Amino acid sequence: MGDEIADSVTLFVGTDKGLFRVMSDAQRERWTLDGPHLRGYRVIHTCRMPGVPGTIYAAAAHSVWGAHIYRSTDGGATWASLDSTPHHQPARYASSLKAIWFLAAAPDGSRLYAGIDPPGLFVSHDQGESWVAMEGLNEHPTKPAWEPSKGIFAVHSVYIDPAQPLRMYAAISAGGAFRSGDGGTTWHAANTSVRAENLPQDTPHAGHNIHRLVMHPTVPDRLYRQCYNGTYRSDDGARTWSEITDGLPSDFGYAIAVHRKDPDTVFQIPETGPEFRTTVDGRLRVYRSRNAGADWESASSGLPQEHVYVTVLREAMDTDSRDPCGVYFGTSGGHLFASNNSGDHWTRIADYLPRVLCVRAQLNDRPG
Repeated sequence: MGDEIADSVTLFVGTDKGLFRVMSDAQRERWTLDGPHLRGYRVIHTCRMPGVPGTIYAAAAHSVWGAHIYRSTDGGATWASLDSTPHHQPARYASSLKAIWFLAAAPDGSRLYAGIDPPGLFVSHDQGESWVAMEGLNEHPTKPAWEPSKGIFAVHSVYIDPAQPLRMYAAISAGGAFRSGDGGTTWHAANTSVRAENLPQDTPHAGHNIHRLVMHPTVPDRLYRQCYNGTYRSDDGARTWSEITDGLPSDFGYAIAVHRKDPDTVFQIPETGPEFRTTVDGRLRVYRSRNAGADWESASSGLPQEHVYVTVLREAMDTDSRDPCGVYFGTSGGHLFASNNSGDHWTRIADYLPRVLCVRAQLNDRPG
């Protein structure tokens, strides 16, 4: 029984109307839906605290009550709002906090990071009870080149290198990718060779509308990014980038995810473009590369292929650490899909949820 629990997966699915837990059996074939929790809140992102079993954080926003961080200490069964939120000083922006877009924990559990709208990165050293602004990014010299993207103006995609915890990455929509080698005191723009055809310069130093950045958890020099213009790979810790769009049906999209054990396997969901932000040709397709983006194939067996006009948002796709890899995503139409074999075949595991904003897969802890 213990092994069965340890091999199972829980998906934390944030939506426009609350948070759902979707729990699997050991084979990831049967799923049970629990929720909604945080009813009426937009749940934009969730984060597990390493080394503290059962502790999960959720970034939530309400049209009346504003933005909050909720914490669960029992694996998501119950939640409590934290008293403190990360926010800018008054008068820096029209609003000191519109929404919290990303939560990330240091690998040793000593720090919790939050990326917010208006664009800012904050760190907590006391489990979210208080927050300190990371002004090296928030007031970066490239800030005049940043501008709101469609829907957000925020820091997202925050990652900490588990082997070198002073090395960090973050993305700003729209501002580009940034890296730090000193724990976030100073930051360097990390956009070399990345197109930005919506800007006056094709490959500017900063200002890019980066939709999602992902760092491979065991080979942290390997990163992937999905942008307004193209899909890219870095092999040197975001110092340089190579475009890997060739073979995809579009250079536009939001969702990109990595196989947690194989840095060369990456999954991407293409969309038509900025004027019509839905699946290409009305077909719900996941594209997979097994050679770091040199070649792509549609890995879409089991997904609907006619008249599907949905969006898969930036945080609405994730993978687990099982072998074979589990891959999961949710759509703007409220459908949730899962593959327990690295995308070879897909199953719809939930229907008619509110619009899915984020999906986070967690391998369940062993009892005791």
